[in-house]
Amino acid sequence: MPFKGFESTDFDVFEIAGLEPRMEALIDRIRPKLTELGSEFAPFLSALCGEEMFPHVAKHARRTVHAPNDTWVAWGPNKRGYKALPHFQVGMFGSHLFAVFAIIYESSNKVVFAEALTRQIPEVRSALPGHYFWSTDHLDPRGTPQSEMGDKEYAGLARKLKEVKKGEVTCGLRIDRDDPVLKDGDKLLAVIQGTFETLLPLYRMSF
Repeated sequence: MPFKGFESTDFDVFEIAGLEPRMEALIDRIRPKLTELGSEFAPFLSALCGEEMFPHVAKHARRTVHAPNDTWVAWGPNKRGYKALPHFQVGMFGSHLFAVFAIIYESSNKVVFAEALTRQIPEVRSALPGHYFWSTDHLDPRGTPQSEMGDKEYAGLARKLKEVKKGEVTCGLRIDRDDPVLKDGDKLLAVIQGTFETLLPLYRMSF
């Protein structure tokens, strides 16, 4: 079955009150699509990165009180988990879908990436489209557009990654929940694929 994409109403699951009701909706309506994306992109990312990349769909198993405000599928080079290593993600908040490169706070690679970023700011700036977003908190739907990232912003991001225990970074594309491309499965897959290709240099900088 071809991937059918996302409907604007899919994003309404994050408006459901309560942990259990929201999780039921996520499992029923969203997780199958993320699982499908996981299988779809694992071979592509494995070829792109030159190593086997394994999909991991968010289970939110640690949550006991607060309902999740986002959900995702991640691909990383470890079959057991992705959080300790640089990885790629496709996920959603109530406002948008995202396709990003990520290093979260549990990864020691963030220091390697920070040092590489400091050395290669001009190359990174020229390689990324202005509408991509940078974030230092993967749980926050806000971020800074690439077009607004100057030397000061890059330096601050790198310093936080190196010095702050909870420091982390994500970078990539955001697609508004009402963007028609989300409903066209083939077009959306092509957009995500192109995004991962654009973000590959960041992944390589993190090792």
